[in-house]
Amino acid sequence: MQNKPVNILFTRPLDALLVQKAGYKKIVVDTATFIITTPVTTNEVKEKIEAFKNQKATVVFTSTNAVEAVVLQLKEKPDWDIYCIGGATKDAVIDFFGETRIKALGKSAASLADKIIAAGEVKEVVFFCGDQRLTTLPETLEANGIHTIEIGMYETILTPQLIEKNYNGVSFFSPSAVHSFFELNTVGINVILFAIGKTTAATIGSYCSNKIVTCEWPGSEQMIDSIIHYFDKN
Repeated sequence: MQNKPVNILFTRPLDALLVQKAGYKKIVVDTATFIITTPVTTNEVKEKIEAFKNQKATVVFTSTNAVEAVVLQLKEKPDWDIYCIGGATKDAVIDFFGETRIKALGKSAASLADKIIAAGEVKEVVFFCGDQRLTTLPETLEANGIHTIEIGMYETILTPQLIEKNYNGVSFFSPSAVHSFFELNTVGINVILFAIGKTTAATIGSYCSNKIVTCEWPGSEQMIDSIIHYFDKN
């Protein structure tokens, strides 16, 4: 660990306990919001959820926002088999549906699709997602004979802002946040960029040639751990 403080920008809000955890390692974290999400509450969406809530359905979540938007429409826990990614999304699923509803966890949408296919018994899934969702999961499932019903539960809005402070590193959790950040900002050649997942890392790489550290498991704590580990070694 370097003797002088390391300054990191998180491109989304961060829990105060995680800011404190980083601070113990002389990592100073600032946060700025580069995207906001709004749940979709149209009658069409409500009717779709109503149609599935009384069925024994297999559903997929790849974001916390999708879980929260669905829960807003539910009064009781449906009898669903759930596949979801880990980290905060898993925690959100457990909070409402319970851990026993989770059939499998994945590090990413791609690994989750593989687990659904490997189960060998799933013929149809309901994929609750956002308007910026990647096509990896539905395309992979459809190619393997698993019908995928997509229900858009939230919209993503870019909120670019100019950052004037110099940072040692910047962390990103989604391609949308990357696009929003680089709309008004550039980074120095020595700035380390941290990404959740390969798709976010690839999006960063389309804007600059800086060193990118990829955190495979989603979640703010996993990101903090990756940052601490990197600067401990360097």
